[in-house]
Amino acid sequence: MAFFVPTAWKWYSYIDINATELVAAVRAINAFFSLSLILFGIVNILLIHGDKSNRYSIIVVLAATCILWLTRVAFQVTYPQGSLYPSLQYGMLSAFGIITLCYLISLLSMLFVKHVIP
Repeated sequence: MAFFVPTAWKWYSYIDINATELVAAVRAINAFFSLSLILFGIVNILLIHGDKSNRYSIIVVLAATCILWLTRVAFQVTYPQGSLYPSLQYGMLSAFGIITLCYLISLLSMLFVKHVIP
């Protein structure tokens, strides 16, 4: 879904047709960031369910994912997307906040609760 946001919301209609470098930059940033979020999620799942994982590697990836999602929340607060529709803007903020909390709770759990990892 994240890869289709610019098209779904017609981001490029707000950009001058002659600004091809700007369009390319927006596409690159959206693709990179969306792919980063997806890959970090997949890596987290693989580490948690893999039999070769250790506590340290799980904590490192969870910490990186938390930083990534905290940054996403900060950008939504500072430069909100979906501001044309307030329900969308706050819905996105809520979704990003919930996802961030899930990762933070997982990270804090790994840091402060004794887990037995086979």
